[in-house]
Amino acid sequence: MIPKARRHGLLLLVTPDTILRWHRDIAGRRWAARSMRGKTGRPATRRNIQALVRRLARENPGWGYRRIHGEMAGLGVKVAASTVWEILKASGIDPARRNGPTWSQFLRSQAGAILASDFFAADLLDGTQAYALAVIEHASRRIRILGVTQHPTGEWTAQQARNLLMDLGEQAHRVKFMIRDRGSNFTTAFDAVLADAGIRTVLCNVRTPRMNAIAERWIGGCRRELLDRTLVWNQAHLRRILRAYETHHNQHRPHRSLHAAAPLKPLPEPVDLGQYRVRKQACAGGLINEYRLVA
Repeated sequence: MIPKARRHGLLLLVTPDTILRWHRDIAGRRWAARSMRGKTGRPATRRNIQALVRRLARENPGWGYRRIHGEMAGLGVKVAASTVWEILKASGIDPARRNGPTWSQFLRSQAGAILASDFFAADLLDGTQAYALAVIEHASRRIRILGVTQHPTGEWTAQQARNLLMDLGEQAHRVKFMIRDRGSNFTTAFDAVLADAGIRTVLCNVRTPRMNAIAERWIGGCRRELLDRTLVWNQAHLRRILRAYETHHNQHRPHRSLHAAAPLKPLPEPVDLGQYRVRKQACAGGLINEYRLVA
């Protein structure tokens, strides 16, 4: 304490109340620091839980924080809904989002029920053209070349639709959509045959090849790998090389969407290459090489 006589001689720049407040603040911080030793409040959320929250949000764009919290509870992960909210917020994700699927996600989810068809032309040596009709399955990428003709009339196209349904057999009930363009080769008779089997025809917009991108891409690959490198003598020759290419595509050619597997041939188990020899086998008139392991 400062003596009263000396206190009157001091020129204080602050009031006594200010000094007392400073003293209280210093004492309060001291006791707060002591109480925090070894304790940091609520424990931080474990990193694997944070990673799981972000993974569920990334893989399910339509899930909000409540849905993610419920899924984690079903897995036996104990975490508060408010913690899920905070993790999403800190990651820059709207905790209460209600986004619908993207177009690519929608197509992948419906791929098992979608077929796509398209015509493509091949030049013959006599100067004429022949037309082939191909159908591809979106899910498995299996291709079916339905037929080849120089006159793709509506009646011929409708008959190819009937042949397709016979080839699908019991799998026809799984197909719900057929994507096609607006070409004059496709008539109402073609659509009617499919409609009787419960398959709805989806028309592409004019000059919008990306609406039928999977079929267009297969045709482009067929041209680059086969037709652009072959002199096609006649329709019989065209049918023969297209059948060979269809077999190669379905049973051997790797596909990125199938993780390098073929549509009708899953990937084998890993092998020790030292115990085998790799043998080359030519197909499609020697234009395409296939490789197999032999003991």
